[in-house]
Amino acid sequence: MTVEELKAAVLALDPEQKKAFMLETLSPLAKDVIKDPGFLMQLFPVFLGILKESGMDLQQLLQFATMMGNGAGPKTNI
Repeated sequence: MTVEELKAAVLALDPEQKKAFMLETLSPLAKDVIKDPGFLMQLFPVFLGILKESGMDLQQLLQFATMMGNGAGPKTNI
């Protein structure tokens, strides 16, 4: 299957399926790509764009990130 075929299949999912797909695959996908710091710098603006588009206050995000950094949140296996 090509990247374009995968992209088309994922984009054809309904919103609930997209949420489940993202939650179930983001961590395993990240394990392979976080080894490349250049890729992380490409990914970061994408995440920021998603957050801005959602209307989330970036100040709130910083507060949440600070909480997570202090060990006050769920641990991830990334």
